[in-house]
Amino acid sequence: MPRSVDTTDLKELIRQQALAEGFDAVGFTSADRIGPELAQRLDEFMALKRHGAMQWLEEKAERRRHPNALWPEARGIIALGLNYGPERNPLDVLAQTDRAAISVYAQGRDYHLVVKKKLKSLAGWLHRQAGNEVKVFVDTAPLMEKPLSVAAGIGWQGKHTNLVSRDFGSWLFLGLILTTAEIAADEAETDHCGSCSNCLDICPTQAFPAPYQLDARRCISYLTIEYDGVIADDFASAMGNRIYGCDDCLAVCPWNKFASSAREIALHSRPELDAPLLRDLATLDDAGFRERFATTAVKRVGRDRFIRNVCIALGNSGDPALRPVLEKLTQDSAEVVRLQAAQALKRLKAA
Repeated sequence: MPRSVDTTDLKELIRQQALAEGFDAVGFTSADRIGPELAQRLDEFMALKRHGAMQWLEEKAERRRHPNALWPEARGIIALGLNYGPERNPLDVLAQTDRAAISVYAQGRDYHLVVKKKLKSLAGWLHRQAGNEVKVFVDTAPLMEKPLSVAAGIGWQGKHTNLVSRDFGSWLFLGLILTTAEIAADEAETDHCGSCSNCLDICPTQAFPAPYQLDARRCISYLTIEYDGVIADDFASAMGNRIYGCDDCLAVCPWNKFASSAREIALHSRPELDAPLLRDLATLDDAGFRERFATTAVKRVGRDRFIRNVCIALGNSGDPALRPVLEKLTQDSAEVVRLQAAQALKRLKAA
């Protein structure tokens, strides 16, 4: 049974405990403050087919529309942010065409593991403290973390659709705790993008049809991670050496001037994931891939999709010394690698 705890005191206790667990941002909202506009935006996104091959969005759309569709008993929502700010500008590696650009978030330990561990610890503490039921969620669950985090006041969704924080810029991993506890809501954060369009202008594949709208089918993060087919040449040529995700729209946000590097050591970049040589990555077989990327977010794409992305970067390198590497990959056991390597080889020869 829930214990009698003053909700104001409980809120402050949760905030203090969350910071002690290592979270950098904490906010509160409630399920009854979530209006129908979230479901409408999701419906519009899918009606335009901008989710591409992410069928799981359609399959779980009903549960995603509102927190109570996932858990009817949920009352309070605790939004947590964990800073993963990089130590240097992630755009610098784009000029090193013989090396791979891996998105900042994937260069350390898999954030699902790091965030979920902290969420479980905090949720367990809350259950012991107040007796209420709790459930924890990272981004694998059908919840709209970004709009809920906006409602909880820890940031706003920028024109690139990602969360932006006044304190941490673009670099926050998000986690949610839903609870049966009634907790006073914080004020929702307001938009502070103003007239800036840096994130829209820099996108290599023009994935933003309009401010606050994303067409995932054109997004390099989607193409390198979610899409499993051969990537069309016009997109491939724009990808440069980005082989897993893309940080461009995040990195150019002016609010990053307030950002700091991650204090969670597990999220710091590993040397082997910080601008590795394309030539080395191209030799990985399945066992080598799993060994190198164990406990990282990169492992989810699998070896074949990953090497497909490496082929694209090799084709964009402009380095004729890498032709033998691509020629060998045209004989790879995976069809998607063979086809992408052949396409990349043509581009490299033309260059």
